[in-house]
Amino acid sequence: MNDQEKHKYCTNKFIELANALKKENIDSVMVSGSLMTASCIYATYVAAGNNGALEPSGIDKVVQVYRRTLKHHQVVKKAQLQEQAKN
Repeated sequence: MNDQEKHKYCTNKFIELANALKKENIDSVMVSGSLMTASCIYATYVAAGNNGALEPSGIDKVVQVYRRTLKHHQVVKKAQLQEQAKN
């Protein structure tokens, strides 16, 4: 499995978890917020380890990655919606 396939696999596992939580009657806003919090915690761990924390410059770097990822997903999603509209 290449890195792109691993990335997609991991992404889909998180979505499966989110959908399972939603089926437990947990509000989707709560699920989304919890996933975001977990992602922030893990991003801090990746950058600074268990005993570290991010400085403001580190926070800015993580925010830039989130922003770039969100923008990319929106481009992909809009293209999918346009393609569906054609069919």
